[in-house]
Amino acid sequence: METDTKHVLEAVRDGSLTVEQALLKLRSAPFDDIGFAKVDLHRKIRQGVPEVIYGAGKTPEQIAGIIDSMKKNGQERILITRITEETAEKISAVHDISFNKNARLAFCGKLPPADGIGKIAVCTGGTSDIPVAEEAALTAEFLGNSVERLYDVGVSGLHRLLSHKETIMNASVIIAIAGMEGALASVIGGLADCPVIAVPTSVGYGASFGGLSALLSMLNSCASGVAVVNIDNGFGAGYFASMVNHMEGEK
Repeated sequence: METDTKHVLEAVRDGSLTVEQALLKLRSAPFDDIGFAKVDLHRKIRQGVPEVIYGAGKTPEQIAGIIDSMKKNGQERILITRITEETAEKISAVHDISFNKNARLAFCGKLPPADGIGKIAVCTGGTSDIPVAEEAALTAEFLGNSVERLYDVGVSGLHRLLSHKETIMNASVIIAIAGMEGALASVIGGLADCPVIAVPTSVGYGASFGGLSALLSMLNSCASGVAVVNIDNGFGAGYFASMVNHMEGEK
C-alpha cells in the first residue's frame, strides 16, 4: 500500500527532496496533544490510512477539536464514525461535513477516485442489515474503492443472491453482512474465489442473542476463505476490505 514514507523516499531518490528535508518530515511530532485527545499524526505513515475519529462517547466539541488538529496538520479528508444526527448538526456549524444518517458516519472532504485492484461487493441478508452495510460501504469508498451494493439477498430466498452471480464472481473482496443465523457468509464463501469478510449483525429474534448466534455461525463457517469481524462492525469490514483491495503485487 502506498504510504507517505514511501513518497518521501521516492522524492529523495528523484532529487525533489533533500535528505535533510526528508528527515524533517519524518521527525515531525508523532501526535498532537490537545488535552482531551492525542491525535495520531503518524498513523498514515505507519498504516497507509490516517486516523479515523470514533464518534460514540465524544461530545460534538471534542470531535470538532480533533478535526481542527487534523486539518492544522494537513489532513483534509477525515472520517468520523458512529455519530448521531444531532452531533453531526453541531459539528457542521464549525466544519463542512457530509453526513449519512443510515450509516451514522460523516466525513470531511470529498470521496477520492477509486484506485483499488477491483470492486468490493457489499451484501446483506436483509434490509434491516443495511445500516451496518452502509457503514462498511461508505468506509470502503472513503478509502478509495469501487463498491457495489447487493442488499436483501439472504438465504431465505436464495434465488435473489444467485441472480447476482456475475457480481459475486467478479469481485475482488466481498463483505457478507447478516443477522439471524448468519448463513449468508457461508453461502457466498462457497461461491466466490475471493476473500469474504463476514459481519454478524445484532438483527434477529430473542435467541439470536444480539448477534452472538450469527457471530458463532460465521466463525464456524465450513467455507474456506471467510474472515469474521465483530458484531455490527461495518467500519472494520470496510477498512479491512480496502486493505485487501489495495495489496501491491510482486514487482
